[in-house]
Amino acid sequence: MSNAVIQLLVLAGIAIFLILRLKSVLGTREGFEKPEVPLEAPETRSVRRGFEVIEGGPDQDITDHVPEGSDAAIALAAMKRAEPTFNVTGFLQGARGAYEMILMAFEKGEIEKVRAFLAPEVYAAFESVVKDREQQGLTVQAEFLGLRDLALEEAEFNNSTREAELSVRFTGELISSVRDANGTVVEGDPKASRKQRDVWTFARKMGSADPNWQLVATGG
Repeated sequence: MSNAVIQLLVLAGIAIFLILRLKSVLGTREGFEKPEVPLEAPETRSVRRGFEVIEGGPDQDITDHVPEGSDAAIALAAMKRAEPTFNVTGFLQGARGAYEMILMAFEKGEIEKVRAFLAPEVYAAFESVVKDREQQGLTVQAEFLGLRDLALEEAEFNNSTREAELSVRFTGELISSVRDANGTVVEGDPKASRKQRDVWTFARKMGSADPNWQLVATGG
């Protein structure tokens, strides 16, 4: 065997050894390992930082619900300054749940359960209707099917008192019927759904420790 062949065999052996050694140290890439992420070019990072900070731009949480520059938008911005954690979208999500809860409590004559969410005058009005039903021997059967529409209609804020009022339009769907003492249906239909349209106004003092909004007015 010539010296050249021997040298080639030696070099091949060294190369195989180094490959096996590197593989044992680095391992192999398989399964769900995260791929390597290339570093961004400096200009890319600077452009992205520029889009993250928008000074003086419109607040989308407000403009998603009321026109930019409107009285309602100005009032909502003032509410956010008075209470930075306030969020319009979050409020409307809470209003959705409150509407079903209060409406069904009223329909079933169980308004004591929602008293904390009603202004005194609203509670008194609801209570009067419930008592009148009881005196007439009427009972209500109701089932809430869901909301078809919900929208913020008005927003007002008093900078002096920090009192905020938000009016929300609801269009719900429910099955409701009223029966007399004999069980005869005297109003509604226990088998047919109907639409319920309301405009409710909620109020709260911004910055207050109490996070609950109260229903202060109802309308159609």
